Amino acid sequence: MTRVFSGIKPTGHLTLGNYLGAVRRWAQVDQHRTDALFCVVDLHALTVDHDPARVRRLSRQAATLLLASGLDPELCTLFLQSHVDEHARLSYLLECVATDGEMRRMIQYKEKAARERERGGSVRLSLLTYPVLMAADILAYGTDEVPVGDDQTQHVELARDLAVRFNQRYGQTFVVPKATPPTVASRVMNLQEPTSKMGKTDDTGPGIVYLLDEPDVVRRKVMRAVTDSGRDVVYDREQRPGLANLLEILAACEGGNPEELSGVYESYGALKKDTAEAVVELLRPVQERHKALCADPAFVEGVLRLGAERAREMARPRVDEAYRAIGLLAG
Repeated sequence: MTRVFSGIKPTGHLTLGNYLGAVRRWAQVDQHRTDALFCVVDLHALTVDHDPARVRRLSRQAATLLLASGLDPELCTLFLQSHVDEHARLSYLLECVATDGEMRRMIQYKEKAARERERGGSVRLSLLTYPVLMAADILAYGTDEVPVGDDQTQHVELARDLAVRFNQRYGQTFVVPKATPPTVASRVMNLQEPTSKMGKTDDTGPGIVYLLDEPDVVRRKVMRAVTDSGRDVVYDREQRPGLANLLEILAACEGGNPEELSGVYESYGALKKDTAEAVVELLRPVQERHKALCADPAFVEGVLRLGAERAREMARPRVDEAYRAIGLLAG
């Protein structure tokens, strides 16, 4: 069976973009057709300045929301990255295969490092090397497919390069994975800045719909979404990004086509109202299940504990093989 791995970083509250761009597909498609592993990648949250208590809180919340979104521990493996030592063990081996130039070309490092330099500061070393940890996350499990948005495909390409390089130098050890991007709503954009992604760590809260936003909050944010000049409702990502974003969100919620939907509406207000209600209804069952799961924390803890045990059993043989292949004595 095809093996899928994907993860989500607990650096902020999960958003509508996370759900439509990744999590819904994990629940509705990937866990049913593949041997699927889904991970809260909490080690990646340490690459920037952080509050330890907040990381713990967001890690638990992310795991709970993934379950509330439909991930079934009977069908997939859900766990915390830090609970499986093989991620860190393999990461160091892959650092010994990666190059400094590869790391410095990674887009997120270049952008964040440049911003810090402008402020007279410096980023953490882990921000430079975390793409190798991400490669270890993927390669430890013999992953075939990595469902990611287009902003993460560079990281999957690095994992592919490192797998091929390791296999050529030290013998066939790793499966070479491929990225499988989503189709509709692959990148939900910020409602206030429709040329920017709706990100968990974004500062423009009014433009972000969080999975746990109350219905009235969702409606207010969508109704205040930035639109474009003109009165006609047309789908044009380049010239009318605000409208295109609303049409794509509505299409993703209802299973429609954004171009076809554009012909249904004669006003921005009607489109916004329908989009707001569609998002509220989409999130309602997720929020209800989240509330129930929060009332039973022992269940969530049990899922994560068993998930980590299962993940460890899958990863350890391959990581041990990599240690032998690269020249280390067996312990």
